[in-house]
Amino acid sequence: MNNNQSQTRMHRLLSSLCLALLLLATVSLGNAQTTSRLTVDSHDITVLLHSNETFVVFANQLLDNDVQVTLKTDSENHLGLDPVTFLYPAGSTQNQTVVITGLNAGYVQVTAEATAENAEMLEDVFVRVTVAKSRGLIYTSIVFGWVYFVAWSVSFYPQIWINYRRKSVEGLNFDFLTLNIVGFTLYSLFNCGLYFIEGLQDEYEARHPHGLNPVMLNDVFFSLHAMFATSITIIQCFIYERGQQKVSFVAYGILGIFAVVVIVSAGLAGGSVIHWLDFLYYCSYVKLTITIIKYVPQALMNYRRKSTAGWSIGNILLDFTGGTLSMLQMILNGHNYDDWASIFGDPTKFGLGLFSVLFDIFFMLQHYVFYRHAKEQSSSDLTIVTEAAQNQGKDDSPNDVTNGKY
Repeated sequence: MNNNQSQTRMHRLLSSLCLALLLLATVSLGNAQTTSRLTVDSHDITVLLHSNETFVVFANQLLDNDVQVTLKTDSENHLGLDPVTFLYPAGSTQNQTVVITGLNAGYVQVTAEATAENAEMLEDVFVRVTVAKSRGLIYTSIVFGWVYFVAWSVSFYPQIWINYRRKSVEGLNFDFLTLNIVGFTLYSLFNCGLYFIEGLQDEYEARHPHGLNPVMLNDVFFSLHAMFATSITIIQCFIYERGQQKVSFVAYGILGIFAVVVIVSAGLAGGSVIHWLDFLYYCSYVKLTITIIKYVPQALMNYRRKSTAGWSIGNILLDFTGGTLSMLQMILNGHNYDDWASIFGDPTKFGLGLFSVLFDIFFMLQHYVFYRHAKEQSSSDLTIVTEAAQNQGKDDSPNDVTNGKY
């Protein structure tokens, strides 16, 4: 009995010793994998001209050796740094405060360098500095941003309401709707991918080490909401009166080309020929193309019918408001940050906004000037094919006019 108790105690002692050694090894391994690094309290700072802001450099744990830190910028005349060089001593818990002075408006990257053996410790020491001319312009830009976000988000509902009130979708071009739902689906795919999927975020960070994720939560909300609202409108097309309207063969052909681009790029990403981030970029390029062409079918349909009945002008007015404020925000930011290159050097975003606003103006001219009498005569608010009335005795039929093909 005593022998059994001794053996049991021996087993317990050995088990406890093994567990202690295992825990010690785990802790040691964890410490070995944690690299001492210097970092900053903020990676994004806005400073006004001739004003000062600060950021703090500190260590995430005690350093094993002294580190001589030298700060540098990608532009010498936009801001001043004090100090530019400092020593961070080993075993210290001190914080080094750096003062930024705004000299000229613009965007500046502040990074740090050290000797080769300490370079890895400074990878997280970087600050994106925005030097602005006016704080008032910053607030105005923010207000413009929220107003155009709301305007664009609400712009889908006037069309939904007019369809519900009329119990008809006649006058609403189906090609426009089809292109719209495809575009917003791809836009949602891009936004959700970069916002929710960590692997894609890591890919983006690897390409842009000091860059900021371009997708924010409001981008995700807008794209998903736009897809939802467009889906509601499409459902209305199945349950309300639609006459002879249908998606044209030209639209099917365009969508077929887009489908080939998306499927092929997805296959290449799945086969590791390209990165999944590249696939998302290709989806965004398709969305941009759709944004350029999607209004053409509706404009042609209004022209052929000589009427805008069934096409909500509220949608256009809100879209015009959003597009105009979006461009004004870009112009304000260009002036405030002396960043005209973002508009004229890479004109894609500004050009798309301008293109949409020009289409909105054309739609307003159709509604309020060119076909205003046709709208006034539409007392029942149903689709009126005025071309048929003007061309009685000719071979054209109302069905040919309302098909909206192009």
